[in-house]
Amino acid sequence: MFTGIIESVGKVKSMQPIGGDIRLTIESDELDFSDVKLGDSIASNGICLTVVDFGSNHYSVDVSRETIARTALNELKAGHIVNLEKAMLPTTRFGGHIVAGHVDGVGMVSKLQQDARSIYIEIEIPQELAHYTATKGSITVDGISLTTNLVRDNIVSLNIIPHTAQVTNIAKHWPVGAKVNIEVDIVARYLERLINKSAASSMNAPSPQSQITEAFLADNGFMK
Repeated sequence: MFTGIIESVGKVKSMQPIGGDIRLTIESDELDFSDVKLGDSIASNGICLTVVDFGSNHYSVDVSRETIARTALNELKAGHIVNLEKAMLPTTRFGGHIVAGHVDGVGMVSKLQQDARSIYIEIEIPQELAHYTATKGSITVDGISLTTNLVRDNIVSLNIIPHTAQVTNIAKHWPVGAKVNIEVDIVARYLERLINKSAASSMNAPSPQSQITEAFLADNGFMK
């Protein structure tokens, strides 16, 4: 589980094909590796990946074909900057929102312009994810917890403050046309599941048996 508050950025060192999968190695001089262990989860551009090897300033993860197909990982090349966040601890300050690191789809930056000191960005997300978003709601883009300005159909608009632009990969790797990983608010997904299940249960429930019988009507003077 993550919060969407980026701890540091890293650089793609290599992407090695292995048996149809990819061994991805990321190096970072900023990430604290003192408590990293084999099997730990590190969100890399919003993708929850398991550490299979690490050193003093790098870690490696295996990426399955399923993850490759559902994310913008294929857009990465050696030297690309990625956002990093280690899995949260029970004592972690919850600065963003609940992020699972399970990418729902790939979006595309469709507009980018300066807006005073911030950056105004519009992202086109997959149509099937649009109903999980809301104006002033939360969305995760490349692992960053962001608040939406406005949602129009499947276009999400955002304002990126200078600090966020400085400590993430936005400035270097979010030009117009860039592909980005999208994770919608997990609470919205669970609410939809609960509502649909409740509606289905109501439809399948047997109709209540009427307590009004001929005997009841006769006893209460409705029949002669």
